[in-house]
Amino acid sequence: MPIIVNLDVMMAKRKMSLNELSEKVGLTLSNLSILKTGKAKAIRFSTLEIICNALECQPGDILEYKTDEEMTTNR
Repeated sequence: MPIIVNLDVMMAKRKMSLNELSEKVGLTLSNLSILKTGKAKAIRFSTLEIICNALECQPGDILEYKTDEEMTTNR
């Protein structure tokens, strides 16, 4: 999938655990884990907004687009 989720990178930069983020944004650990591991098929803008607010970042800090070609050359 060419959309890369860098939630774990932003959490590490902010020194925030999954449990702490879960409490701040009001999402379950399970849902955040699915997003963090890149297994999510979609994300609501409202969810992205509260995560960005909690991590004090921009959506582009969490989501990244890579072409299929970039994905195959990085493996």
